[in-house]
Amino acid sequence: MAEYRWLKNYDPGVPYTLEPYPQKTLIDYVDEAVKERPDYPMLLFKKRRISYAEFQKLSDEFAAALAAKGVKKGDRVALLMPNCPQALICRWGAWKVGAIVAHLNPMYTESELEHALKDCGAETVVVLTMFYKQFKKIQPRTNVKLVVATSIKDYLPPVLKVLFTLVKEKKEGHYVVLEQGDVWMTDLIKQYAGAGRPDVKVAPKDPALILFSGGTTGTPKGVVGTHHSMVITALQYAAWFGGMIESYKDVIMACLPLFHVYATYGVMSTAIVCHVTLSLVPNPRDREDLIATIQHDKPTFFPAVPALYIALLEHPMVKAGKVDFKSMKFCVSGAAPLLADTKRRFEELTGGRIVEGYAMTEATMASCVTPYLGKWKEGSTGMPLPDVVARIGDLETGEGELPAGQEGEIVIKAPQLMVGYWNRPEETKEMLRDGWLYTGDIGYLDEDGYLFITSRKKDLIKPSGFQVWPREVEEVIASHPDVAEACVAGIPDAKQGEAVKVWVVMEAGKTLTAEDIQAWCKEKLVAYKVPKFVEFRTELPKTMVGKVLRRVLVEEEKTKAK
Repeated sequence: MAEYRWLKNYDPGVPYTLEPYPQKTLIDYVDEAVKERPDYPMLLFKKRRISYAEFQKLSDEFAAALAAKGVKKGDRVALLMPNCPQALICRWGAWKVGAIVAHLNPMYTESELEHALKDCGAETVVVLTMFYKQFKKIQPRTNVKLVVATSIKDYLPPVLKVLFTLVKEKKEGHYVVLEQGDVWMTDLIKQYAGAGRPDVKVAPKDPALILFSGGTTGTPKGVVGTHHSMVITALQYAAWFGGMIESYKDVIMACLPLFHVYATYGVMSTAIVCHVTLSLVPNPRDREDLIATIQHDKPTFFPAVPALYIALLEHPMVKAGKVDFKSMKFCVSGAAPLLADTKRRFEELTGGRIVEGYAMTEATMASCVTPYLGKWKEGSTGMPLPDVVARIGDLETGEGELPAGQEGEIVIKAPQLMVGYWNRPEETKEMLRDGWLYTGDIGYLDEDGYLFITSRKKDLIKPSGFQVWPREVEEVIASHPDVAEACVAGIPDAKQGEAVKVWVVMEAGKTLTAEDIQAWCKEKLVAYKVPKFVEFRTELPKTMVGKVLRRVLVEEEKTKAK
């Protein structure tokens, strides 16, 4: 193996390579756990424990139901739901019939949802009841034929289920009456109770998952990952943390959404491969529920984004010393820069350590991570994991390899990179070249092999780790009848790491407020794309040919912040 400079800085015991990787899927790892510890909890959800054996039975029965409904190998099954047991049961059920799962952001607007469903060509959707009515509005414009509905209460413990039905179900929009032809997930599973798993061969190389990303253009595209890519990523993480993860003992908390690459590849896959319990949090913005879940489930491994660490630190109960975080042996922060003060304060609170990471959807979490025991360098996202190679290419072309300390495009090679974009061969070729992933991010590797990200080649904004493309938000705002021009960019933000800001020029004689702009965006964009900051100007800085100078506005913002 080549002597990459980061290898000498690996923690003791971390291997340089894990090859050859076992030819297994996550289905195989659950099968393994069912044989070893069938009654051990695979999932925790609102104090409900779902064992490996129960999960296996439910996912086998759901797979049998899908097969009976005509779902076959290669078909796409879309999921519209937050983190809940159904999200895992449906994934495994779909995988067991050889289908490809497209887990979509349930908070998508109608136009975003329509685009994603049409793009992946899903003919089956499993939808949580609170998103059912919105989905039905756009279903006629998609290929979806089979609609399976499920309620968040379906896998709650008995007492909570009764309370939910009495107090919350109608009040919070969870109660629905299904339209003709649509079916309940619970009814399907009952119908096929005791049915064996369909006789479908699922190979590690088969496509397993489609997650949507903006790539380097901002147009949402389906990123295809294989079954093997999830196993590879999990094994890399397990190796990086050495003996820290204890099988059939520890708990990993999934408070990040499973439609995000971080939660699926970094969190869920690691839990399954390492045989540790996965604690599911459906809404991390409900801080009281999150804290209560932490207190009850006692996670050992807590992956999050900086905004979530900050929110926990600022919570009154935490400030008052009423929350015990000592179960956390280690935490991972990603998707946005982690401030040194946030790291210090949270480590003092837990007694554990936060490491930082860098990855992207197209890399399926082929990551750079700071060492657990080794040196932490402020501003760095760490070094490549085993079998991940990073180089810094020419700023314009991404080609070649620049020396330590020199900025250029970050280019990655790893065994688990995406297969490509769904049905977009030309854009796949642009992103993947000769086995290398051209990230569009700008940064440098220092003499020790630590990666530092300095900017983004294509203006991508990452509020709390989500992807926002300026052009998409600009087009929405520019469609307002009273807006003449708009420019969107990301600016530093203490809570989100990076926030969306828009500079607006109004039509002559018109009057708008920041709230007007935000309300307009909320009708057409998912919440994290709505500008947090709005500034009105009489004109925008432009080049000689009339192109808006986004970088000038960003530099002005940075100057004001000093």
